Amino acid sequence: MHRRAFTGSLLSVLATAPAFAQSGSAPTIPEDALIQPVVLAEILKAGNPPPLLQVGFSVMYSEAHIPGSIYAGPTGTPAGIEKLKAAVRNFDKAKPVVIYCGCCPWVRCPNVAGAYRTLTGLGFAQVQVLFIADNFGADWADKGYPTAHG
Repeated sequence: MHRRAFTGSLLSVLATAPAFAQSGSAPTIPEDALIQPVVLAEILKAGNPPPLLQVGFSVMYSEAHIPGSIYAGPTGTPAGIEKLKAAVRNFDKAKPVVIYCGCCPWVRCPNVAGAYRTLTGLGFAQVQVLFIADNFGADWADKGYPTAHG
């Protein structure tokens, strides 16, 4: 993924996104719920990963996402939360699930905290959140981790 294209799309999406709408702040997610990109990349490499849910903006998912992940966002909006609930309706709540966004720096992400709270509120016992410090391009794609487009 080219960082310039990613950044351009990101800016257009964020211009229309409500700041921290419904979701709170990513730094409020407990540290023990976070998974680092290198760790998730190793899990993917080993095969049989847990369900992966991208809870950000559709334009970001279309540009690049983790292979096998399901688009289930943006969870910074009530409609996005409903989409997330529908996406996990048949998931086993006792098994791990990983969510990620990557739209912007972690401290400003309008999506992951709402998704985390929604899933834990639904009774999911093992919700992990991919820690993306800056954005999906810089912290995942540019590092050579598995990436799908479209």
